[in-house]
Amino acid sequence: MRILGINALFHDPAAALLVDGRTVAAAEEERFSRRKHGKRPVPFSAWELPEQAAAWCLKRAGLRPQDLDAVAYSFDPSLARPAADMGLDDPWDHLRLTYAREVPGFLRTALPGLDPAVVRFVPHHMAHAASAAFAADDADGSSVLVLDGRGERSSHLAARRTGSRLDALFAQELPHSLGLVYEELTAHLGFLRSSDEFKVMALASYGRPRMLSELRRYVHPTGDGGFRATGVPWHELCSPRGPDEPWTQDHADVAASAQAVLEETLLDLVRWLHGRTGDSVLTLAGGVALNCVANSRIAREGPFSRVWVQPAAGDAGTALGGALLLAAGQGDDPAPMPGADLGRDWTDAELEGILKTAAVPFDRPPDIAATVARALADNAVVAWFQGRSEYGPRALGHRSLLAHPGHAGNLERLNDVKGREQFRPVAPMVLADRAAGIFEGPLPSPHMLFVHDVHPAWRERIPAVVHVDGTARIQTVDPAAEPLVARMLTEFERLTGLPVVVNTSLNTAGRPMVDEPREALECFGSSPVDLLAIGPYAVRRGALFHSGSAVASGPADEGWLR
Repeated sequence: MRILGINALFHDPAAALLVDGRTVAAAEEERFSRRKHGKRPVPFSAWELPEQAAAWCLKRAGLRPQDLDAVAYSFDPSLARPAADMGLDDPWDHLRLTYAREVPGFLRTALPGLDPAVVRFVPHHMAHAASAAFAADDADGSSVLVLDGRGERSSHLAARRTGSRLDALFAQELPHSLGLVYEELTAHLGFLRSSDEFKVMALASYGRPRMLSELRRYVHPTGDGGFRATGVPWHELCSPRGPDEPWTQDHADVAASAQAVLEETLLDLVRWLHGRTGDSVLTLAGGVALNCVANSRIAREGPFSRVWVQPAAGDAGTALGGALLLAAGQGDDPAPMPGADLGRDWTDAELEGILKTAAVPFDRPPDIAATVARALADNAVVAWFQGRSEYGPRALGHRSLLAHPGHAGNLERLNDVKGREQFRPVAPMVLADRAAGIFEGPLPSPHMLFVHDVHPAWRERIPAVVHVDGTARIQTVDPAAEPLVARMLTEFERLTGLPVVVNTSLNTAGRPMVDEPREALECFGSSPVDLLAIGPYAVRRGALFHSGSAVASGPADEGWLR
């Protein structure tokens, strides 16, 4: 079957395409529209669909809208209740339900030729659950836990996958929501709600959980698979922070306290779920599953022997999950996702044409991986644009900014390049077979969704990637899956003795990750980046600003700067 998945109602609109149970393409609308998260999560935006992402997914497979057997929309309005009845203060929420009910018609307009009768409503949290349970490797007979802000009437789902079945075991009804509580704190601390929750997680490392006992009054598990999480009086715990104001120790302490109570509650939910299923594998999805600190504690202290997190754990992932759930229900055998690199790519010839059109000097070195490794060894900052773009919020070696981890100043340098707060860490990438000697935590970690303790002997050797608490959010690289990245890492270690490279997303603050070549050139031209490695080609900052004409493709001179 040919099934298109659509997420649109709340935020992070996205599309994914399955053909006979296999993931062909998946992309977030923000990568096309260049609006962070695609849109703001307000009722008035609920009608906005991932039109460009959906059209691209179909084009990738050579399909037309009329060729689709089904469209999975990851929200079921028939299950929803009015916001007031659920204890939510959202007087315009009825607009969401109206838009959701009418989505078959909206989709027909967005995708001319589509039969609206093929549109199927998939419960939001079941779509999240399917995005993890069916996408993970070796997850038949596994437990799945979903936590986010909200769905139709709940904020949490515990479920179990057996073969092609996905059975719900428990759901926590609203208004109780760990995701909404964390969102409220994000706004209280002066960050953008439903966008900057990861900043609260980073800030928590600078604080002490001295407000934990007070928070437990409002956020705690109930022992039956559910929890209570609502009504936290944040103003009583610390003063609010303005968006442009410096943070204080009180702000860090309340973030640390919220992180601690979140982890405690999640551990109780995980233990309850294991008690019901006895499974060895746990899969996670939902926006809360992007909290890599909590994920690591679940892996370390929880009863499951393996924890797998959907790389697009937020609402974007429900586009894939909805399609997977329909595929399983229709008799297709859903295949695990082949990786997170499910977005757009360009051929070498296309990239060369774009570079020539842009009239920038470039060359084609014998091995772009070796050229980048030499540049990094010389402490250059490198923009890395290779292969298909990532699905989800993490840069995993396709749209990345790279740097030398051995210079402590590179953390401040990269945060300046990106225009980010200085308390935010950057991440290391490391060959999978070298990771255990440097980092302690769940391995492998190919999707950068756990934090790892950095062995003390390595903290002074790779200071740029060590957070204030001695941890790092690592990406392990399998040479079979990522041969170009692996070759670059191997060469960098030969030159420096360090098997680690700094990896952060190729973007600047408040903008989506770079997706297409023009955006890579714009980011390179407007930021103090030394080298752009775009496919097999190298664009060098010195050549760009000291030469008036493009260079024909050919072997590079010796030295990465020339």
